[in-house]
Amino acid sequence: MKVTILGSGSAGNAILVETANTRVLVDAGFSGRDLERRLAHVAVEPASLDALLITHDHADHTRGMGVFARRWGVPLYLTEPTRRACAALLSGAEPVCAYATTACVPIGELQVQPFLTVHDAVDPVAVTLTEPATGEKLGIATDLGRPTAGVRHALRECDLLVLEANHDEALLRASRYPWSVQARIASSHGHLSNHAAAELLAELFHPRLGGVVLAHLSENANDPGLAADTVGAALARLHFRGELHVAGQHAPLEPIDLSALRRRRLPPQLSLL
Repeated sequence: MKVTILGSGSAGNAILVETANTRVLVDAGFSGRDLERRLAHVAVEPASLDALLITHDHADHTRGMGVFARRWGVPLYLTEPTRRACAALLSGAEPVCAYATTACVPIGELQVQPFLTVHDAVDPVAVTLTEPATGEKLGIATDLGRPTAGVRHALRECDLLVLEANHDEALLRASRYPWSVQARIASSHGHLSNHAAAELLAELFHPRLGGVVLAHLSENANDPGLAADTVGAALARLHFRGELHVAGQHAPLEPIDLSALRRRRLPPQLSLL
């Protein structure tokens, strides 16, 4: 499995997940034209996508979904409450596949498991994607509010975790956001801080965890270096030897190969001589 963060932040989110024969775009928070530009940057044709999966109705996850799905005929996967909330973005011409959090969603070579999150959206979910042929597992949770027992259970034993580290508490208080927005972000239905993300990752850590991507950083209330230092220090205490990345808003990250992450986590082979 290969994962490319096309962009992540308060202004837009989109994550490309690929296997040998399956391509899924998780969220479409950029314009249709911008999504095409970002896919072109990583040499992926929009028409080659097997699915566009939407996690919730907020604009930074849905902005381009309708026009992109119509233009390229990509099946749109979303829950029924999210579809109703996004009716203004849809014409009815899009191929739509409704999903629920009660069942795994098979898409090509991937098994997608949605699960409920606590966030101030109509029907917010996060997802894990597993490739049964290899056993590789990816967790994506970019809008959590607070980590519930269900979230912890769903995200266990991932090879790669894409997790929000939205804000630093001090930078949030000093930001230009109105008090009401600051309160919403910091609430249990808002977003995880750097420290909250570090605490959750400490709970989710296991010896085979190969990589972590910090996502959905606020450009007004966070700093990539500060997020990496806060989370990196917590992971270092657990002797984490995998990769730590910080996703940006404006350009894709380099693709992350989960098979390569696994190989680097394997113990060295003993010599037979």
